[in-house]
Amino acid sequence: MDETHVVTCFLRNRGEVLLLRRSEEVGSYAGQWGGVAGHAEGDPDAAAREEIEEETGLLDACTLARAGVTFEFEDADLGTRWVVHPYLFDCERRDAEINWETAETEWVHAPEILRRDTVPKLWASYSRVGPTVQQVAEDSDHGSAYLSVRALELLRDRAGSFRERGGGDWPELTRMAEALLDARPSMAVVGNRVNRAMADASDDASAEAVEQAARENVERAFRVDEQAAENAAAEIRGDRVLTLSRSGTALDALPATRAVFVAESRPAREGVGVAEELAADPGESGEDGPDVTLHTDAAIADVLASEDVDAVVVGADAVLPDGRVVNKTGTRGAALAASREGVPVYAVAASDKIRTDDAVSLEEGDSEAIYDGEADVEVLNPTFDVTPAESVSSVITERGVLDDDGISEVAVELRALSTWRDGA
Repeated sequence: MDETHVVTCFLRNRGEVLLLRRSEEVGSYAGQWGGVAGHAEGDPDAAAREEIEEETGLLDACTLARAGVTFEFEDADLGTRWVVHPYLFDCERRDAEINWETAETEWVHAPEILRRDTVPKLWASYSRVGPTVQQVAEDSDHGSAYLSVRALELLRDRAGSFRERGGGDWPELTRMAEALLDARPSMAVVGNRVNRAMADASDDASAEAVEQAARENVERAFRVDEQAAENAAAEIRGDRVLTLSRSGTALDALPATRAVFVAESRPAREGVGVAEELAADPGESGEDGPDVTLHTDAAIADVLASEDVDAVVVGADAVLPDGRVVNKTGTRGAALAASREGVPVYAVAASDKIRTDDAVSLEEGDSEAIYDGEADVEVLNPTFDVTPAESVSSVITERGVLDDDGISEVAVELRALSTWRDGA
């Protein structure tokens, strides 16, 4: 039996993946749905990227999210043992330009794979790169809004699998939801969005209801994050601002500014990527984006004192009911320095990031990112800090600017979503 190595690539945009129906001109599995696929003799990583460009023209908009574990299966009719290398890429656009190998394309929620006439083992390929509880728990490269969508996708995928294949019920899905709630206790938005989906499904308490609720909440998450960014952009349009760390919602608002000072955000230095993205962004006018200046975290106070800065703009991993903001370490220092210079501080976040209690869970980063020498030195590498409410001028959400009373009201509303657990 011949052995053939192939890549199967899933492109993900706004929580959906791209499926391609193979044309009648291809040599195998004509008319069936699949991902971006092709032979992978030699270097599968390079082959994956080549196939994405050839079949969709979207390579410049794609970033590798996960490479899955390789697996094999045999097709006796074709006399072939397929060795599959699965990949998942996050994609910024949907405007795929197909070639002769593809008859049509469609962006779908992943469980639709189970309801299509697909190439063999397509769901097995996706399952090796789809979100996991471990990914949500351990991902240090992405913000909380991103991880909240991954959590909803996992809930959706598990419910969809149970729905189509049987063997799963409400108790199993509640255990999955509980695991997601425990995965990132510092990130309120993960818990709130999982709670909202489970609350929406709790009356029916079925796999079908959970899948539908999770799908709807994935779509809602993008809407409210974008509205929060739009509201923030209206507040800072034409300003010169300072930012730190990486918040997808804040980043979407920053192209509206005239200039951005970006603290590099040690030790992971995610601010460098923010600066690069802003420098490459054409801005709202479609011409020149904001002027971008990258600097060290230690320079924040000096930049606020010596440069013409109109506002500090940050994201938030959580907003406490009393208005305190939990965000990447350095936010507290930046806010206190801004207060000294009379510069307002805006925290930009969907209202889903408001905690329902006063608990503060501050994650600790890898100590070796700070010091990996042999001296007897203790290391502190806190990932988050807490900024006092009086040091935050405004919390800008999809609902507009929330004052302390508005934040408390949202906390009460979100707290009610957790009642699904009472009957779990």
